[in-house]
Amino acid sequence: MAQDKVTSEWGELLFTDADMRERLPKPTYKELRRVIDQGMPLDIHIANEVAHAMKEWALEHGATHFTHWFQPLSGITSEKHDSFLTLQDDGSILMAFSGKELVQGEPDASSFPNGGLRATFEARGYTVWDPTSPAFVKDEVLCIPTAFISYTGEALDKRTPLLRSEIALERQAKRLLALFGRSPRRVVTTIGPEQEYFLIKEEDYERRQDLILTGRTLFGAMPAKGQELEEHYFGAIRPTVSAFMKELDDELWKLGVPVKTKHNEVAPCQHELAPIFERGSLAIDDNLLTMEKMKLIAPKYGLACLQHEKPFEYVNGSGKHNNWSISADGKNLLEPGPHPEDNLQFLVLLACLVAAVDEHADLMRASVASAGNDHRLGANEAPPAVVSVFLGDALTPVVDALIRKEQAEVHEDEVVDLGVPQLPPVLRDNTDRNRTSPFAFTGNKFEFRMCGSQQNLSDPNVVLNTAVAEQCERFCDYVAARQDEEFLTVAMRFVRHTLRDHRRVIFDGNGYSSEWEDEAERRGLPNHKTCADALPALIDPKSVALFEKYEVLSEAEIHARYAAKAEQYAKLLNIEANVMVHMARRQYLPAIMGFSDSVVQIVLNRKAVGIEAKTEEELARKLADGIASISELTGRLEDKNAKAASIEDLGKRDEYYRDEVLPTMEALRASVDAMESICAKECWPVPSYNDMLFYV
Repeated sequence: MAQDKVTSEWGELLFTDADMRERLPKPTYKELRRVIDQGMPLDIHIANEVAHAMKEWALEHGATHFTHWFQPLSGITSEKHDSFLTLQDDGSILMAFSGKELVQGEPDASSFPNGGLRATFEARGYTVWDPTSPAFVKDEVLCIPTAFISYTGEALDKRTPLLRSEIALERQAKRLLALFGRSPRRVVTTIGPEQEYFLIKEEDYERRQDLILTGRTLFGAMPAKGQELEEHYFGAIRPTVSAFMKELDDELWKLGVPVKTKHNEVAPCQHELAPIFERGSLAIDDNLLTMEKMKLIAPKYGLACLQHEKPFEYVNGSGKHNNWSISADGKNLLEPGPHPEDNLQFLVLLACLVAAVDEHADLMRASVASAGNDHRLGANEAPPAVVSVFLGDALTPVVDALIRKEQAEVHEDEVVDLGVPQLPPVLRDNTDRNRTSPFAFTGNKFEFRMCGSQQNLSDPNVVLNTAVAEQCERFCDYVAARQDEEFLTVAMRFVRHTLRDHRRVIFDGNGYSSEWEDEAERRGLPNHKTCADALPALIDPKSVALFEKYEVLSEAEIHARYAAKAEQYAKLLNIEANVMVHMARRQYLPAIMGFSDSVVQIVLNRKAVGIEAKTEEELARKLADGIASISELTGRLEDKNAKAASIEDLGKRDEYYRDEVLPTMEALRASVDAMESICAKECWPVPSYNDMLFYV
């Protein structure tokens, strides 16, 4: 039975708590749980016992090597494999794994992005075991989730600041809950990342250098059909795609990744996967595993998986919705209950979240900024670059009433009558969904929709966790300064004043409309439309002070992250410009010239026998003009890209790419795409959008 198969294989490649309980001596297991649950220091003797048990389990599952699995500033995962093999004095071998090897590794740190924290000749770095995320076996390698730090202790990865931000939020949330008479053992964030992606035929992918080298099509004329009929959305899944999805489910379930939902998205060839919520840092680990498995499994079915935010123009791009909540001992703190207007704890947390987003909207925007996401944010399928909060029909009236010091109107549950007795009644949710909102309340969680599909979600969650921690502390300090007043009175005043002061960030309307952009400007909300606009917020003194106060990032680590992101933006655009020049000169121009020659020959042949060739002559002129335009723009792009690369200041370099290189790239694309529209299909050197997006 399918149920038996799933149940028996679930988590078989994950070193679970049950595995630890079974294989470790009771005292060792209890001590390890204290390390994981209470943040106690790890004793090397405990590490040795854990390492031995982990190795034995890994060998039973076919592993011959181990690796410290970490997340450098590139955003992807990295690994260096070492075998368990140890050579004995008598020439025999022993499969061994020590606590020291488990706890600490030493990869070469010089070639990873570091934002200036390390010089190239300073190679030493350390990976440090994170016992809060379980080890797993992948491709016969025991993978141990780790932090990655420099020789001098600075964080060179995404995991370390994420874990620090979770600690900061937990500490302040516990203080807040204590004021309500609660003392939970653990307060954690929970995340459910929805992953969008494209699948195209591998043979088409292999013929497109732009897809291979940049992840997106740098050229491509508008297809005859796009997504306007919307028949792909939730439509029947192609058999080949369905087979891919089934194997992906199987492989992820073996790793304990709780993927649950899969469906076709709006754009042709676009799909989505969504998991069950997990603890924040674990959910991000599992999302990174999911992305890796997608790319590895797709070729087995003759497919290529595209995770770029905008692989194709004219149709929707791909995002990764960061569904975020906070939980105390398993109880969701963002559950409003049937009467949110009377749920004081919820109202306090809601006010803290609204204030956190408003106070650090520019930082939240910077956390999702990338060259790829620039093509998506503000387009028809994605939130605008203006950060706002959607609360919906149930909560917005409550907020408005609180600000006016009025009694909120009770939002009763409603039953939808379908007019068909055979159909069961439908209970309406407490709020609708707003797909145009960057930060939307969706019943018992907030959905941060601005994240890019290929992004490591650590960055936005570091910002969100730290910003909310700041507001939780503000509430605690507010109450502490008014101990002579009744708590209820003080808490309600905090909620009312906070929501009043940050009302500008709440918007329940159409975020795609030009009217909202104008209104957002009147409200004073930041609107950083590009990565180059957004990134400086990372090193704003207010941002530095926030991260330093909660010991999430030092000033040096913050500046390093800005530098790494700014460099990545410039490097990606440099690669795209180089690829465009290469394709224009070596693929498109020869193809267009060849077709032009054939048209000119037709003109000469017709005139030779006295036949008018007006249409052919007009086509020949268009082709000649196109060839001249492409040639001129290719040279201009090459020159501008070379100039950009010579600019040393990171901010000015990014601005030059934004203002000079990108417009030239767009102009070159327009010229090539215009030629695709008039050239014969058989002469065109790469698969068209019609070919790639609408395969059987």
